[in-house]
Formats: sequence, C-alpha cells, structure tokens
Amino acid sequence: MNPMIELQELVSLFPEPEGRPLYLAAQHVAKEATPEPYRQMLVHELHMTVTMEAFHQCEVEVTVVDQRFQNDLYLRRSLLRKSGSDKIVQLGYVRFNFDYVTECVKKEILAGVIPLGRVLIQHNVLRHVDLGAIIRFTAGPSLVSRLQMKEGQVTYGRMATIFCNGSPAIDLLEISAPLD
Repeated sequence: MNPMIELQELVSLFPEPEGRPLYLAAQHVAKEATPEPYRQMLVHELHMTVTMEAFHQCEVEVTVVDQRFQNDLYLRRSLLRKSGSDKIVQLGYVRFNFDYVTECVKKEILAGVIPLGRVLIQHNVLRHVDLGAIIRFTAGPSLVSRLQMKEGQVTYGRMATIFCNGSPAIDLLEISAPLD
C-alpha cells in the first residue's frame, strides 16, 4: 500500500478537534536518508517501547488519549512519556485485531496502563515488527499540543505492522517528539 494513503487512514481514525490539522506536511523518507538521531530511533524492527526506553535512558509510561472499537478492530491513540515526568516522547496510533492474541493480553492492552509493546513482550507473544515507512512531519496545531513542539517544527515517525503468532495483527503510526 502507498504509505501516504496508509498514513491518512491511521490519522483519520481519530479526527482532530475543530478540524485542526495534526501536521502541516508529511513526506515519505527513504530509511537510509533518515537523519540521526531519528534513524537510530525509528529505522529498526524492534518495539518502540524498548527503543524509547534505551534512547531516553528511563522507562516510559502510556497515556491513552482515545480508544474505541470499529467492527472487530481496536483503535487507540496514545502518548508515551518519560516515567515520573510530563515529558512526552511519542504519539502513537494503533489499529489492533485481537484475534491473534489471548484474552489476557487483550485485557491488559484495553486497561491502558502498560505500553502495548511491553504487554506483548511480558506475555511472550510470538511477534515480528515489519517496518513499513519513515515519515517526516512538519507540525501542525494538534501535533504541537500533543508533542510539546513549535508549529512548523520538524520531527519524524514511522509506520509498522506487528505480526502476532504469524499474522498481521497491529498497524502502527509512531511519531517521535523532536530530538533536537
């Protein structure tokens, strides 16, 4: 699928209030052209929870901003922040088909207390992260407020699919807070 179409699909799961745009511009960037430190942060096939914790040298906590079901899919928009801090490090959009995980995993994810990646790791879910695309974002009003940025400031994100027990179960958009 075209990454820009997939980006629009994921972002449209949770329309911004008053039609304020999340971003002013978005551009698909080749993985090898992703600048550091975003390349280290985003260009890999690991869970972002683990990568964020290693990069920021602390645990991260999740705050679920919005969640709902659409047909058989669980949709969620969330923030990751440094543990014990107000510092936001990531905005995430999730589209999850719970058919590929146990009821226990589903309940923990729905509780919204533990970051999704950590839940999958702790429950030893057989998983593989397939990196789809790297996106360069120019912040619009909603990204400014969610990631504590300036309007027009640039940051990067990634789209990925997590395969659980061999099946594509989770589509993700993970946008890093600016790393300058």
